[in-house]
Amino acid sequence: MKSSVLKEKSFNFAIRIVNIYKFLSIEKKEYVLSKQILRSGTAIGAMVMEGNFAESKPDFIHKFAIAQKECNETIYWIELLYKTQYVNNIEYLSIQSDAKELNCLLSSSILTAKKSLKK
Repeated sequence: MKSSVLKEKSFNFAIRIVNIYKFLSIEKKEYVLSKQILRSGTAIGAMVMEGNFAESKPDFIHKFAIAQKECNETIYWIELLYKTQYVNNIEYLSIQSDAKELNCLLSSSILTAKKSLKK
């Protein structure tokens, strides 16, 4: 069940990231940072989907670990966009909160999978 929640949240997060990308590239004429956040922010859900169809438990853990790395990278880009005034405080806090929630869900899923490997 947790995996489907993670799938849904990561997909919805990717939609938000695509919308941020469109805003940055159209309204702010910012093309470099916007591509970075688009790549890392949408990769999270893609890796979650791959992990859900993993060949083995270690493969699942690996895919989710990559998703977590992409999530951490996205958190970096979000903070950089905020500190350089491309996004305002309200936008920053909202998307940052979603990213941190995803990071926690990924971490929990990875730990649970690792524990089940030891049994």
